[in-house]
Amino acid sequence: MAMQERQADAGSSIGVIVVTHRAREHLEHCLPPLFRSPLRPRVLVVNSSSSDGTVELAQSLGAETLTVARPAFNHGLTRELARRRLGTEIIVMLSPDAYPRQEDFIERLTEPLRRGKAAVAYGRQVAGGDASFLERVGREFNYPAASHIRGAADWSEHGSYLRFCSNACAAWSNAALDRIGGFKPTLVSEETIAVAELLARGERIAYVAEAAVEHSHSYDVADAFRRQFDIGYSRRIYDWLLLAGEGDEPRGRRFAAAVLQRARREAPADLPGIVARLAASLLGYRLGLAGHRLPRGLARRLSGQDYFWTSDVAIAGGGALAPV
Repeated sequence: MAMQERQADAGSSIGVIVVTHRAREHLEHCLPPLFRSPLRPRVLVVNSSSSDGTVELAQSLGAETLTVARPAFNHGLTRELARRRLGTEIIVMLSPDAYPRQEDFIERLTEPLRRGKAAVAYGRQVAGGDASFLERVGREFNYPAASHIRGAADWSEHGSYLRFCSNACAAWSNAALDRIGGFKPTLVSEETIAVAELLARGERIAYVAEAAVEHSHSYDVADAFRRQFDIGYSRRIYDWLLLAGEGDEPRGRRFAAAVLQRARREAPADLPGIVARLAASLLGYRLGLAGHRLPRGLARRLSGQDYFWTSDVAIAGGGALAPV
């Protein structure tokens, strides 16, 4: 594994990990608010071997850096490597294209952990101004205006939404992650796997609506299919954790119904495209659930993470992580 490092004060109790690949254009929006926090977090930019100047700009802005060779990159294990390298009491995971909307973003996001109220907290994601109707409604559906803290006892009320979390904007207790053995090797959804494990151990998860980032994507029909294929595939790998109870589809149906109802009123011209994306998402998810039966070459073509299928962890994991 090739890596480059730039060290900072090891005494910080909060660290921020920003996992990047060709992300230079985002860093000046993402990093500066972090350095202005009075909590003085260490910031580690992890780069998956892109040569666009991401590492150099991150260093000039004051971040530590860690470069991981592309074959060694894995959504779960790379974050595990990074959080162990920082070793701070609290680890914040942030995507480079998630732009904090408050100067006190870090304080707000980590408050439930610093007060011992939860083992993990995730922030609100707000769609950007150029986001599609479907993307905006999706963000509103998953990230409501009211904060909450919940535990396993709330499953009957919230179902699979209870383990919802996004490492695009989340804070974790390092000690709690240690108790579950950290982030696991996976195609995607490392945060959902970790939350499910923490809930099973009696830990609580906080949603902090007051800690917001602007973060959204412009997915077309093919993108929606691939994203959900990867999610379904990862759910199947960890099916004893993520497919227990009602699974994801009941909430997916509620989301689809809510989107279609609003689209008929607010964006009727977008309905054909919305229906196509919803259908592609469902098909992708169900094929992903059966992905372990597919030949490796076909699974790779259906996936949105092409690097995964020839990565070190997929090859070493064999049938546990990827089709043989």
